[in-house]
Amino acid sequence: MPTASTSPTPPGRSVPWAWRWLAWTVAVLLCLAVFGMYTVPDFMVMLADQMWACF
Repeated sequence: MPTASTSPTPPGRSVPWAWRWLAWTVAVLLCLAVFGMYTVPDFMVMLADQMWACF
C-alpha cells in the first residue's frame, strides 16, 4: 500500500538560500532582542518578581 510522504520538500530539492538566510537573520535578531532585555534593570526586577510569585 503506498504511503504519503510527510516531507515538506521533495527529496531532491533543498530550501532556497534566500529563505535560509532570512530564517537565520530573524533568529539572530530575535536572540539579540531577548539578550538585550537582560541589560534593562527594570525588566530583570519584573522577571524576578514574577518568578517569586510562582512560589
